[in-house]
This record gives sequence, structure tokens and C-alpha cells, in this order.
Amino acid sequence: MSETIGGASRNTRQRFEVLALLDEVTDFRTPQQLHAMLRERGAQVGLTTVYRTLQLLQDAGEVDSTRLPGGDQLFRRCGASHHHHLVCRVCNATVEVKGPAVERWAERIAAEHGFTDVGHTLEIFGTCSRCSRR
Repeated sequence: MSETIGGASRNTRQRFEVLALLDEVTDFRTPQQLHAMLRERGAQVGLTTVYRTLQLLQDAGEVDSTRLPGGDQLFRRCGASHHHHLVCRVCNATVEVKGPAVERWAERIAAEHGFTDVGHTLEIFGTCSRCSRR
């Protein structure tokens, strides 16, 4: 766990509780879901603190975020290397995947159009096998 969160001058107990929870969950979660999980544990963390902490962590590159097709923003702590996500639309189950073909395609398209220093994100949404069986 980081000693500071996003370079914030005040790293409160509540912020560390949010970070500790993110270290435990493997799927993308909404701020409201994370807040509810913290409250179930007895943590005295407000929803505003969860939002602020997630923003600090995102700015510091310590969490990834994505948006569901319906617009909900989701957060998750991810590995350090470049990767993409498969995300279940129903339960938010998440799998980190490598995409060498996507990387080559992005580089080729960028070069064809004279772009340099490009980056990209890719989330693939579907229904996981567990939710499909329901």
C-alpha cells in the first residue's frame, strides 16, 4: 500500500481504509458499492471521502476507472503493466487481459495518420459465464 495517496498532504485513516478495500476487491466497483462495503465493515467513511480518494488515486495512476455503457463510473486497483479489461455488464466481474494485436493495430493506425506518443484504453463489456447461467 502506498505511503501517500496521490501526493495528498493529508492521508487520513478513511483514505487508507478505501485503499485497503481496493487492494482486496478484484472487480470494478462503483463508489457507492465501495462505500457500502466500508460501512458494512464498520468504517466511518463518508461517500464524499470515497469519491475524493478515488479521484486522488486515479490522478496518481493507482486505480483504473471505466464507465459502463449506462454511464456508471467504476474503479479498481490494477496491475502496473499495460493491459485491457473484460467487464461483466451484470456483476462487474473483471479480467485483465493483454492485447498484443490491439497494440500493433493502435500503433499502425496512429502512424498512418502521423500521430506519435499515443496511448489508448480498451474495455470489452459482456456477460460473464456465471451471469450467463442465471
